[in-house]
Amino acid sequence: MPSTSPRADLASGLLASQPGPCVSLYQPTHRHFPDSKQDPIRFRNLLKAVEDSLARGHDKTVTGPILGPLRALADDETFWLHRRDGLAVLAAPRFQRVYTLLRPVPERAIVASSFHIKPLVRIAQSADGYQVLALTRQTARLFEGNRDALQEIDMAPGARTITEALGEELTEPHLTVASYGGASGPAMHHGHGTKSAEVDVDAERYFRAVDRVVLEHHSRPSGLPLVLAALGEHQTPFRRVSQNPALVEEGVVGDPEALDVDELGRRTWQAIEPRYLARLADLIERFETARVHGLGAADLTEAGVAARAGRVGVLLVEADRVVPGRLAPGTGRVELASLDHPEVDDVLDDIAEMVMAARGEVVVVPGDKMPDRTGLAAIYRF
Repeated sequence: MPSTSPRADLASGLLASQPGPCVSLYQPTHRHFPDSKQDPIRFRNLLKAVEDSLARGHDKTVTGPILGPLRALADDETFWLHRRDGLAVLAAPRFQRVYTLLRPVPERAIVASSFHIKPLVRIAQSADGYQVLALTRQTARLFEGNRDALQEIDMAPGARTITEALGEELTEPHLTVASYGGASGPAMHHGHGTKSAEVDVDAERYFRAVDRVVLEHHSRPSGLPLVLAALGEHQTPFRRVSQNPALVEEGVVGDPEALDVDELGRRTWQAIEPRYLARLADLIERFETARVHGLGAADLTEAGVAARAGRVGVLLVEADRVVPGRLAPGTGRVELASLDHPEVDDVLDDIAEMVMAARGEVVVVPGDKMPDRTGLAAIYRF
């Protein structure tokens, strides 16, 4: 199963387009022993619940392609050695995704006609997200993180190494051999262009290839700011050729290969935290201005009705806040209820999903930064 970031999959609509049955597994995981020893056991328990549910409504020709990769994952000892704070696994007949999460999630096993994506929405739309490009002359690696942690993600093929990007087009030293002083004279080697100049040419071509791959396959789908981690001598050449508007001025200067993931995450957050705080301040100011002019609301029902009509352009949702209830069919009006009822979920997530479906922006914000106590703040398009 490929391990990737949920943000791009949510933005592309990939998770909403899979035919069922769809399996959604969520569980908190642990970074250190002995707590981590329980993680594969808990996963097997969730998997057993999924197997029982699938068996009640589908035959083995349908369940086999779903359960096979899940069972293999349960038995993969190497996979369970390197966990973070949470795990999400989505599987359908011709689709599997594994997401390593930097925040814990409630334990759930759900079999339905579509994926249960609300926990992913909360994590993927957090305002503190960013990506890091760890770049050398020879290699490129991509990471995604937030204020709490950083993890490496699968970088799209095409520029992960200079050989992958340039292949046979790698420049070689151009040398000719000439003989002076007659036929028996010593052979003199003359280079046309220095090797260092050719290395610089290759580095620039490689940096352009890296920039294209990251822009097309990661920055555009995710919308996240991109931080460059590279030696000072590589920062300027890469920025000179980059066409990526997500690349921020702040960078991590140093050899990224000499930094472990935790140190890289710490240094990146130091660089990007002022930008994060400025973005939150701007969003709050935009909301307050919109509310004064009747183009924003923090009332749950008002926001729900506006979201149903496709009017919400930006929705701020309070992190870790749950408002039990449901949206009335057809109107979007909020009906508060208890989570004990099987048809009751979190209305904040329901409204967020509607906003995303209408191509609006959802931003998850810490509670102490929210402009209101209702759990959300909506900025309307019109």
